[in-house]
Formats: sequence, C-alpha cells, structure tokens
Amino acid sequence: MAGDCSFDIVSQFDEQELVNALDQTRRDVQTRYDLKDTKTEIEQAKDSITITTDSDLSLKGVRDILESKAIRRKLSIKIFKPEKQEPAAGSRVRQVIKLQQGITQEQAKELSKIIRDAYPKIRTQIQGETVRVTAKSRDDLQSIIALLRQQDYPIPLDFINYRG
Repeated sequence: MAGDCSFDIVSQFDEQELVNALDQTRRDVQTRYDLKDTKTEIEQAKDSITITTDSDLSLKGVRDILESKAIRRKLSIKIFKPEKQEPAAGSRVRQVIKLQQGITQEQAKELSKIIRDAYPKIRTQIQGETVRVTAKSRDDLQSIIALLRQQDYPIPLDFINYRG
C-alpha cells in the first residue's frame, strides 16, 4: 500500500532524564533548609522510586521537588504512580512510587476505539505495547494526534515513527 502514512503511539520516558531529575532532587533536599536534617533517602529501582524520610510533611516536600524537576526535564508526571505511604523503621515514613511505562492491551483497545469513533476510515493495529495508526493522508494523522493530546489520558502518550 504505497502512499499510506503512519505513526506509532507509545508510552515511554527517557530514563537518563529521570536519573538526572532524581540527582537534582537529592541535591535540592540536601541544601533546602526545611529538608536538610531529615535524612531523606531516594532510591531508584528498575520500575520504582522509594522515598524514605522523617515525616509526612517532608515526604510531600520531596515529592513536590521531584515532580518539578521532572517537569523541567520534559518528563510527564503521569509516569509517577505513588502507592500508599507506610511507616518505616525509626518512626520514619516510606513511599514507593511506581514508574509507568508501556501501554496495556486494555489501554491499546481503548485508544483504538477513540480513534475509530472519531475517524472511521483510519486503521489501527495493536503491536504489543505499541498502537500503529495508518491513514491515507498526513492531515488525518495530524488531527488524530491533536485529538489524543486533548484527551486527559491516564498515561503519557508519545507519537513516534511518523512516516509520510
């Protein structure tokens, strides 16, 4: 089918930018007056971040700093999925923040339905954690991207592999 245009919808983030945001957050916590003596620890695992600190108030401050640093580094705060905070040893507080990456099958089906309802002639194809959108014209693809950006979707959406 020569002449068809396509792009892929994915949900991913730049892991190096996340590492940089975490490093900046650690430095800010060490220098900020209200957080300096809280013995805050920020640990990153493959798919989560664990924050351990003295109190609920300092935990909220650390999360605010982390989110602001992530936004400055062009990371969506939708990648952070905070779990319930729990007590840690020594009357401290711990919170695990899961990192969301990838599109589940249900989300991919929902995206396909949104696209097909708005543009019945557009073809969508679910390929693992990617949704490929194919159309005859670039204008249709541009309007689909605009439509999906207007939606307040629970995960960050990226549009890659644009082929015209």
